[in-house]
Amino acid sequence: MNKRNYQKEMDALIERNIKDGVRPSLLLHACCAVCASYVLEYLHSYFDITIAYFNPNITEESEYRYRYSELKRYVKEAGLGDSVRFIEVEYSPESFFELTKGRENDREGGARCSLCFSQRLGYTARLCKEGGYDYFATTLTISPLKNAELINAIGEKKAAEFGVNYLCSDFKKKEGYKRSIELSKQYDLYCQNYCGCVYSRREAEDRA
Repeated sequence: MNKRNYQKEMDALIERNIKDGVRPSLLLHACCAVCASYVLEYLHSYFDITIAYFNPNITEESEYRYRYSELKRYVKEAGLGDSVRFIEVEYSPESFFELTKGRENDREGGARCSLCFSQRLGYTARLCKEGGYDYFATTLTISPLKNAELINAIGEKKAAEFGVNYLCSDFKKKEGYKRSIELSKQYDLYCQNYCGCVYSRREAEDRA
């Protein structure tokens, strides 16, 4: 069975919307400024974007707040403030710890990460339903360290559960990840060396 080409699917959707004169609303789950930089640059011309910064996995509050402030700074300094909005969401690291209890020693990219993706995308799907957005999506697929096929499968599952539309993606394609690094340097964005939770930070420290 051939693997899906998520980038090709997205491009086809955008082309149809342009042809039909449609500009859908998109609730975009974002995890940090670095990951969001290229995604916003790429999508803001085709969607009315609202950012949902829901990341209870970022379990150190100062880190959580700093990443959020950098994301907001990028949107402002990149001149996207008139077309990209933010929706305030809860910060609940205790929900992440409860969800991943017993998975503390999992390796990065294992079952704990799948639970984390499911929590964040499930919450975003619910907000999509409540807010009446046309689609929801996530910036997570831009990372070369994350499995886009897994993330999209979870996104589609949550979309079905809540009766909303999920925008599949693989933002690392078309040199998206390379562009995100270029934008990060251009805007001097904070580039963290771990995903967010204390477990991924510990693993990053062990590698150092």
